[in-house]
Amino acid sequence: MLPHLQKSISHTPATIMLRVLMISCAILLLSLLPAPTESTNYQFDDGGGSAAESSSSDAVYIVYMGAANPDNFAAKETVLNSLLERRETDVLRRYSHGLSGFAAYLSATEAQSIAACPGVVSVFRSSNLKLHTTRSWDFLQELQSESDAVPPSSCRSNKQPDSSNVVIGIFDSGIWPESESFRLQGTNPSVPRGWNGTCMAGRNFNITACNGKIIGARYYTNISDTPRDLDGHGTHVASTAAGVAVGKASYYDGLAAGTARGGSESARIAVYKVCQRRDCPAWLLLGAFDDAIAEGVDVISLSLGSDDSGDFLRDPLALGAFHAVEHGIAVVCAGGNSGPRPSTISNDAPWIVTVGASTVDRAFRSNILLGGGQGEWIGLAGLISRSPIYPLTDGRSAKKGNVSFSAARSCEPNSLSKEKMEGKIVICDVKDGGFEYDYDDQLREVFSKGGLGVIVVKNISKRVTESLWDIPITAVGSREAAQLMAYIKATRKPLATILPTVVVGNYTPAPEVAFFSSRGRSNNSAHIIKPDITAPGVNILAAWTGDDDLDKPKGRPQSSFYLDSGTSMSCPHVTGVAADIKALNPSFTPSAIKSAIMTTGTNNLGSRITTHTGEEASPYDLGAGELNPMGSLNPGLVYETDVTHHLLFMCYYGYDTNTVSWISKVARSSNFSCPPDSRSDLISNLNFPSISVGLTGANRTRTVPRVLTNVAGNGNWTYKAVVEFGGAARSSNHKLCFALT
Repeated sequence: MLPHLQKSISHTPATIMLRVLMISCAILLLSLLPAPTESTNYQFDDGGGSAAESSSSDAVYIVYMGAANPDNFAAKETVLNSLLERRETDVLRRYSHGLSGFAAYLSATEAQSIAACPGVVSVFRSSNLKLHTTRSWDFLQELQSESDAVPPSSCRSNKQPDSSNVVIGIFDSGIWPESESFRLQGTNPSVPRGWNGTCMAGRNFNITACNGKIIGARYYTNISDTPRDLDGHGTHVASTAAGVAVGKASYYDGLAAGTARGGSESARIAVYKVCQRRDCPAWLLLGAFDDAIAEGVDVISLSLGSDDSGDFLRDPLALGAFHAVEHGIAVVCAGGNSGPRPSTISNDAPWIVTVGASTVDRAFRSNILLGGGQGEWIGLAGLISRSPIYPLTDGRSAKKGNVSFSAARSCEPNSLSKEKMEGKIVICDVKDGGFEYDYDDQLREVFSKGGLGVIVVKNISKRVTESLWDIPITAVGSREAAQLMAYIKATRKPLATILPTVVVGNYTPAPEVAFFSSRGRSNNSAHIIKPDITAPGVNILAAWTGDDDLDKPKGRPQSSFYLDSGTSMSCPHVTGVAADIKALNPSFTPSAIKSAIMTTGTNNLGSRITTHTGEEASPYDLGAGELNPMGSLNPGLVYETDVTHHLLFMCYYGYDTNTVSWISKVARSSNFSCPPDSRSDLISNLNFPSISVGLTGANRTRTVPRVLTNVAGNGNWTYKAVVEFGGAARSSNHKLCFALT
């Protein structure tokens, strides 16, 4: 049973208008547009998110004014003209294609007063969103043959469709165009019909980099001067979604060797560089949505998000995604890396495809020899001897002076004694650190004091490889660490050695929900289930920047490929599949694409998919199951929603008719009104591909309608209705009855 959630919307009263700007806004707009009613929900947020500062009192605010239509345009220009008269350079971006509004330097007083103007839906401070940081595609294809969620045999195909007319917009840190993954191979170099994008030249980036595979490249001068990826994240994401096949790809020394390829090899790539140094300003993100809508992308991939899953009217990604979907563009987002705690999922708007992360059947192991033991890490350099001849100690035993035992145990900076650890392998217990814990300081401490090698105790994150180290290093969990400590205590002169990393194939269990993958329930509504789907996101090999001095061994050339983990890596797997679905079914709406992905997800491969603890995963862990690339191309039936369903969601969520009419061009043109009965539990009645129902009080019966659309074509098909209970309903005495009409 799911708890009843009552969503309340805060109302901020208008403040006294102190500046000419605010007086002008109030007077002029009232003459152009209907005055706001008493029920108008205007929103102002002065959240302390990091924002660029132009002075000690001003920060970047986003003034969101809904859809791009004539009424909104008039309201926007009136507010803007008043602002431009005062200081023209403070307006950073105007939104005018898919959405309406602007970003500007404002004081908190100005921002709050603008929030009271007619036509302004919300005003919020621009925060920085964060990036959610080979074998995977073959693994998914093998799962399909074991799955009970595949289409009829006459519909099945193991051949990728021609997706050369589909454009994927990658919102990330840019691209490294020289990577083999982005070469033009068997694709018409002319751009698809309807593409209206641009290729911006920048520092070390010529327009010839847009070679027909890459057909668009934008950067935003406020954060960068080039579309080139200097981080690696954007290149990794783009090649996972749409990279061409590259044979004999591997990490250093042949690790993870094989053919690296993207999900939709023939799809085109349009790059929108919205992130620099892994920070992604919210106001630039909205600008990229505005550009992508105007330029004609078909699918948008966002491996980024915010840990603060707040109200939708102050969530730039949710707002941008809504307008993209309203224009027929599917939006796929990473669900975040804040698991395994519940209710940590981000990007949870129902119009978004939200992706969790899972493992594949491949692991990396760096063995410890002391008569036994093993660990998992990418450590390219083993110790010189393959025999256990090096002294072994732990951080506590090597502590310096009056340093605390806890600091020494974790090998914190300035905690270890050079005399006690020089020439030894050291065990550093950092198991309390999470997925994004930075071990660099601990490792530097060991090697600066003369340590020969490191064994890191990582606990649940052991299966996730860390950044490359060209030094002897490995990782173990708590159980293995206890064995090592017992060996040290029982042995007068404990000895060990660490061997170079090797690949372990057919690793089980797989798939398994990655421990870091953010979990539901949604903090915004208990009546939607998130994530929607799960895809490989652990130790994924994909293309990388050619200019990364931090993650390469000394004296060796940069590897063209990199192993990375996170929902950032699982998201482009789903993006590539979405592009192929669009190519094979050009008339599919974003909701049909989402439904095809979800209803063909797999979770019955002889045994149920589990979490990192071995427990059976619930829908709040993995959504509808593991991604099924080929099955999703022919779903048979789809749950379709249109913009009206999303408008009803907003009504049931708590927004009034006036607010909704500003947000959506469809609502304004169709005179949409919220129903008199707009209770939040009615969200369960919307035609989403999953159902979450809260049963409270004496009423223990609920009717939830769904409408399915046949997309299998001509022929007679037989479908069997099957229900998967999740959450509390799995262990309770619930019953479900179908009434088919």
